[in-house]
Amino acid sequence: MSAKVITISDAEFEQTVLKSDKPVMLDFWAEWCQPCKMLSPTVEELAGDFEDQILVGKLNVDDNPNTATTYGIRGIPTLLFIKGGQVVQQVVGVKSKAEIKKVIEENLLA
Repeated sequence: MSAKVITISDAEFEQTVLKSDKPVMLDFWAEWCQPCKMLSPTVEELAGDFEDQILVGKLNVDDNPNTATTYGIRGIPTLLFIKGGQVVQQVVGVKSKAEIKKVIEENLLA
């Protein structure tokens, strides 16, 4: 995994994500999920592209069920876009880099 993508757990979610100075894109995924594996390189590329502007994290739903439950994550992969501790957008399923980039620019950087 790219050094630009951080692994988030239930325990550090509030501190790392909700209290982040930067907007956050959080990827909810699981080891057994094929679509998650397809999305992963895109998430890493975007983390590089927006390195100084946003925080990009991944949260394994099997290891960290509390956060997934709190945010009503039913299908994975799900990307949550969080700004100022609030979810401003949610994207479910595998999307193109261009689609996700548009969401970042419109919701996190606007």
